[in-house]
Amino acid sequence: MNPILNQIGTVFIPVSNIEEARNWYCDILGLPVDGEILFGHLYVLPMNGTGIVLDSKIYSKDNIFKTPPFHLNTNNIEQAYEHMKNKNVELTTDIEHNHWFNFKDLDGNHLMVCKC
Repeated sequence: MNPILNQIGTVFIPVSNIEEARNWYCDILGLPVDGEILFGHLYVLPMNGTGIVLDSKIYSKDNIFKTPPFHLNTNNIEQAYEHMKNKNVELTTDIEHNHWFNFKDLDGNHLMVCKC
């Protein structure tokens, strides 16, 4: 048996300001902003499935994601796109192939929403 599991536990996203990032991510994901910031630089988003940890200690302009390292799921890509537009999120693509679109967070990390 292999001791390394074929599972992703969490993804770390470099952010410059942990409080602002926590508030922004919780807002776009519809999550309460009631979790604790750990050790002054970590915030664990309460996700279903693979976790997301915002981390201001690993942030640098050279360290941001220039391509999406993962995608957030949606059942309705058009509704998700409009939701992000209404939140004034910087969209970097239109809806592509009626299936996905990309956007940037406050620090310029490129992320994706995909219809699954």
